Amino acid sequence: MNNAMGILGLAARARKIATGETVMKQLRSGKVKLVILSKDMGDNGKKKLLDKCSFYHVPYVFMECDEINQAIGDRNRKSVAILDEGFAQKLQTCLKG
Repeated sequence: MNNAMGILGLAARARKIATGETVMKQLRSGKVKLVILSKDMGDNGKKKLLDKCSFYHVPYVFMECDEINQAIGDRNRKSVAILDEGFAQKLQTCLKG
């Protein structure tokens, strides 16, 4: 998990992520390659994002909220969209296996 946090931090420093309300906008525009959701995200927000991900065929993974926020240097983000294919592939391999 520590490796995934490092990659997420690099993506944040390279400005290849979207957080907050911009996640939905970026999903609609087709720029999102991966969505990272917090495990303790609320049911309504989680359902909304998962529905959008399945509609636009965007993969998603779950991470702890504290790890997401520590990696991107923010306080309370529940979802992060990765906008770069390379970062998305590397994060998927780190978080799934």
